[in-house]
Amino acid sequence: MDLFESLKNKISGKNIKIVFPEGNDERIVKAAVRLANDGMIKPIILGAKATVEDSNNGQALPESIEVIDPDKYPSEEFEKMVAAFVERRKGKNTEEQARKMLKDVNYFGTMMVYMGNADGLVSGAIHPTGDTVRPALQIIKTKPGVSRTSGAFIMSRGDERYYFADCAININPNAEELAEIAVQSARSARLFDIDPRVALLSFSTMGSAKSDEVTKVQEATKLAKEIAPDEQIDGELQFDAAFVKSVAEKKARDSKVAGSANVFVFPELQSGNIGYKIAQRLGNFEAVGPILQGLNAPVSDLSRGCSEEDVYKVALITAAQTLGD
Repeated sequence: MDLFESLKNKISGKNIKIVFPEGNDERIVKAAVRLANDGMIKPIILGAKATVEDSNNGQALPESIEVIDPDKYPSEEFEKMVAAFVERRKGKNTEEQARKMLKDVNYFGTMMVYMGNADGLVSGAIHPTGDTVRPALQIIKTKPGVSRTSGAFIMSRGDERYYFADCAININPNAEELAEIAVQSARSARLFDIDPRVALLSFSTMGSAKSDEVTKVQEATKLAKEIAPDEQIDGELQFDAAFVKSVAEKKARDSKVAGSANVFVFPELQSGNIGYKIAQRLGNFEAVGPILQGLNAPVSDLSRGCSEEDVYKVALITAAQTLGD
């Protein structure tokens, strides 16, 4: 089954609320209208109603879309949000600072998720990554046992489906962080109907080369197996050994992952970002993401070059993440 048809089946009828802070962007509004008309989610769009409708070619919005203008938010409810913000930040921000920060639609939307008024958030069409991720890390924070979030992509082509991480967030994770990314990726991949076989990638396969970089991946593999002994995780593996059965038989004969891996964990951000873009541009894979994994509630960061279709698909993924790993 197509990935997105599968996601629609998962989320249909669940009344999942996704907040879109960028109500002045046509791509956001039109995608939200499609989602509402398809009955997939209950969109909440932030912005003045007239501005939001202008972004929908001046047409009225479906009744199932809720439009909230932060500038006209009831004062009593806003003060509750301010108090919750200050409490969550544990003395790092005053009430005055909180009021100012909550004028930012991404902070406002993130607080809606934190307070249970929305289940997830999709932003980034007109904001840089930091503007979306920073409020999420400060307010929603990571799950228990998870020290940091990471960014993954679903790589899809026809019936082929793979999971690449971290391609978006952590520049140079250490062994402990890399192990955490591997385990989180395995758990996240299941949500997208991928039975995870996780390969921690390197330029070395099972000790064929020696360097600090290789040692890091070896240590990460050992830690990941200790953290999640029931998961199929192995490394260090070169990509060909991880992906091609005939190569695996020569280089990593005893590995249960080599030759059939479908979750690929890159040793650092440079290789991860390069890797997914090579697959996208040379391999004609559709790259869907980045999917932020490890947060207490799902927040998705769009590319500023995204299309309406991208917004639609990322919203489906975000909604599916609310159902848990």
